[in-house]
Amino acid sequence: MMMKNILSRFDASLNGLERRSRRRHLLLAGNALDFSSNDYLGLSRHAKLLAAVMKAVDDGVGVGATGSRLLRGHHDEHAALESQAAALFGSEAALYFANGFMANYALFTCLPKSGDLIVFDDLVHASIHDGMLAGKAKTVAAKHNEVQDFEDKIKAVRADGLKGQIWIAIESIYSMDGDIAPIAELVEIAKRYEAFLVVDEAHATGVWGEGGKGLMQPYEGAENIICMHTCGKALGASGALICAPKIICEYMVNFSRPFIYSTAPSPLAAFTVSQALEIVQNEGGQLRQRLHGQVTLASELFAELGVETSPTQIQPIIIGGAGETMQMAKTLQEAGFDIRGVRPPTVPDGSSRLRITLTLNVSEQDIRDMVDVLRPLLEARNG
Repeated sequence: MMMKNILSRFDASLNGLERRSRRRHLLLAGNALDFSSNDYLGLSRHAKLLAAVMKAVDDGVGVGATGSRLLRGHHDEHAALESQAAALFGSEAALYFANGFMANYALFTCLPKSGDLIVFDDLVHASIHDGMLAGKAKTVAAKHNEVQDFEDKIKAVRADGLKGQIWIAIESIYSMDGDIAPIAELVEIAKRYEAFLVVDEAHATGVWGEGGKGLMQPYEGAENIICMHTCGKALGASGALICAPKIICEYMVNFSRPFIYSTAPSPLAAFTVSQALEIVQNEGGQLRQRLHGQVTLASELFAELGVETSPTQIQPIIIGGAGETMQMAKTLQEAGFDIRGVRPPTVPDGSSRLRITLTLNVSEQDIRDMVDVLRPLLEARNG
């Protein structure tokens, strides 16, 4: 007896994506020039970081944690990193997770409760959306970076009688647009309504703020501020740190299921992050100056092409159609520039884009050469 095709519905879904130019494929990084990674400071291959990791392996630092943090998976390297991060970023405590997605998911499934409200920017990361979806709090989207809409949403639910805790969820720099949140204004709103402000600093950590401490640097340490610092982007390592009041971190140790029931991140990974933070402290000024110079150069060159620019290392070029976007990305890749297209549902319909990132893995001449290849593609598109 033949089994019916139990895989057909999955195949049909993939074919549907193919017809809309939305089917994803894994592409090797290869040797093309890096205009797509988040390795902004080039730390993933920094000589000092690699040497420190090699020595740590020789000294016997473990590759695997061997268990959850509560079951023998808590090592000296985890404790040292969390103390270092809290001191550096200005929070009372820190908690280390395997990646940013898990950190956000753990936070939003644990802290906001039934009867609470989360007002979130409508462009926040998928990890926040998934955490809110799995959580029990009421959620409402505020228009992207529109401060008044955040306040209006809070006022509306208070007028409707909601008595629970208010949470505000944003990113400091948005990963697909490269724009910056109105942080000071949102800090004031959070204070006015006794709300928690949760800020994903993924694309600011190491790159922006005093000493590369992120754009929340002036505000961290307040009892209503919780920040997530990704370690796999500008820090060139892996994992993520939730920096918050000590009582929040202790609460998550006791009530966050992703923290309690997950094998801990590798002690070697925690050590690597610690060394990356040391480099950012000791050499970060020079590295950030070089990167900011690249941002200025790219902004000038893109402006000459009539492309709207962002103030950060993330420079999106909106194309619109998914098929056209992916064809342009392929052309640039074939020319030796690793630039990826981003399509719905990651970005809204009609806003498929080339997401160009600037890193210290390329030179200013590489940026000029990339723009020289991009120019005729945009000119042909615009007629």
